Amino acid sequence: MRKFLAAALLGLSATGTLVSSCTKDVVTPIAPAPLAASTTQNAVPTNGVMMQAFYWDVPVSTPAGSWWQNLGSKAAELKAAGITALWIPPAYKGGSATDVGYGVYDRYDLGEFNQKGTVATRYGTIGQLQSAITSLHGQGIQVYEDMVMNHLTWADAQETVNGNTVYTKFNFPGRGNTYSSYKWSSANFTGTQQAPNNGWYQWKSWDFQPYANNDAYDNLLGSEIQYNNNAANATETINWGNWITGKLQLDGYRLDATKHIYTPYVNQWLDAVKGSSGRFAVSEAWFRNLQDLNNYATATGGRTSLFDVPLHYTFQDMSNGNGSWDMRGLQFAGFTEANGPLSVSFVDNHDTDHPGALYSPVTNLKMLAYAYILTREKGYPCVFYRDFYEYGLGAQIKNLTAIRQANAYGSGFEYTSVNDADVYAYSRAGDATHPGLLLLLNDGSSARSKTITTPFKSKTLTDKTGNNTSTITTDANGTGVFPVNARSYSVWVPTTGGTTTPPPTTGSTAVTFNVTYSNTVTGQDVYVIGSTAQLGSWNTANAIKLSGAAWPKWTGTVNLTSGTSVQYKYIRKDGAGNVLWEGGANRTFTPSGTSLTRTDTWQ
Repeated sequence: MRKFLAAALLGLSATGTLVSSCTKDVVTPIAPAPLAASTTQNAVPTNGVMMQAFYWDVPVSTPAGSWWQNLGSKAAELKAAGITALWIPPAYKGGSATDVGYGVYDRYDLGEFNQKGTVATRYGTIGQLQSAITSLHGQGIQVYEDMVMNHLTWADAQETVNGNTVYTKFNFPGRGNTYSSYKWSSANFTGTQQAPNNGWYQWKSWDFQPYANNDAYDNLLGSEIQYNNNAANATETINWGNWITGKLQLDGYRLDATKHIYTPYVNQWLDAVKGSSGRFAVSEAWFRNLQDLNNYATATGGRTSLFDVPLHYTFQDMSNGNGSWDMRGLQFAGFTEANGPLSVSFVDNHDTDHPGALYSPVTNLKMLAYAYILTREKGYPCVFYRDFYEYGLGAQIKNLTAIRQANAYGSGFEYTSVNDADVYAYSRAGDATHPGLLLLLNDGSSARSKTITTPFKSKTLTDKTGNNTSTITTDANGTGVFPVNARSYSVWVPTTGGTTTPPPTTGSTAVTFNVTYSNTVTGQDVYVIGSTAQLGSWNTANAIKLSGAAWPKWTGTVNLTSGTSVQYKYIRKDGAGNVLWEGGANRTFTPSGTSLTRTDTWQ
């Protein structure tokens, strides 16, 4: 959960303790060269599908009992639906019986001790949780716990720091020293939230990096734990991680709000707790800009997967366009395409889908987004519980997960010469035992057909989603005319004999643009712009922003279509939209290979 979102939903009482309140544009993704995945990031089943098994303010009581009992009762149907792992909410005690788990009070209380007026957490008791995990494991479903490691809230007592009264004493009187005798005070924190509207009081510097032009300094929550230069805190949180892993027999972790944690400590924790166990880890580093997300992937060295936030925003743009957005924006999109081995793709989550959320959900054309992530070669897709069970999308999602298991194999291919403003096509070539697929997405108001040369020669194909009842037969080259309904999706799969060949060899080249340019002041940035959609089609609004972290060198990486000649230039732009173009003739080259670098100087 993003902490500034939590801050909007969790207020402070007058005493200082927390209380519950609980025309089409081409989208041009920046796609850096793939990073090597950690050799220990290997716990994902083949074509696995994760589910976020909660949403904001889930009911305290369900027909099956507590939320833990609800999840346990669904183990068999989740397996039948193709779900291979559940991300469960924070299982430890918050400030009240209704706390959603991110207002963390005691990380060792999993619904076992009478603290903050309750034994059970919002989700149930420790016994119910362990029973649910046993049921899920019995169906072969992995369990990933939500690890909130950057703050504590609802302190037991106050203390004085530099003449200021702060609530930072955590003694855990209801638990005592069971499981851990570690206590927390102001020495363990860098700052804390004051009473409503009083902001923050700091007595130490924040120890997390100011990623993305200080983007990490959004609103925080509770008392911020210090990990840099605090070996005791570091050791205690590692000990807790190992304890809860054994206590719940966890298969992996979702790390909350890691922009607010000292990054070297994130790496240290993952090495000490996840290590070479084969358990999975994914971190919430909420960067809308793809370059920023790739920078974080570099900083964490492939130890953790990352949620594909840029792809979510691409889906949101598609949703907001509601038929007017350019579907070519899905080509080579997001962190999923740039860094598939480390990407967890998603459509919505608990932070985008609840009243008062600072992020918007994907409300239109949502199944097109699910069809995209569930058939793609790259990425580990995450389905949202509420979409599946409460928004009426379960049957369609279940059908797509079945298609994923039966057909989503082999190399993926983007049909850049076929796609247009309304229709997006993508294929999987299949392998020796799986026949592959052809995906068509249409956000337009009219049914469309596309002539496409597929990997499937002399084959008969049907739409396995059932959205289209036609039967299409390809010729000896694999070419056929494939329909897709208005505002709909189709997944065409081969059903008869014939031969399967890979699609044309045209792929993408990860091109790194390096330009030396020193004529900038604060508020001005350098962009690359060019003749292709990936470079903004000479539209300055769609130019690709470069990083000036190594000023006066500006750098960024973009996936360009291999074998297609590109013209480009650099521009300087400020926040008011004022643009200065590089002079002289357009620069020209033809991308080739998997990656290359352009090194330029703008005088």
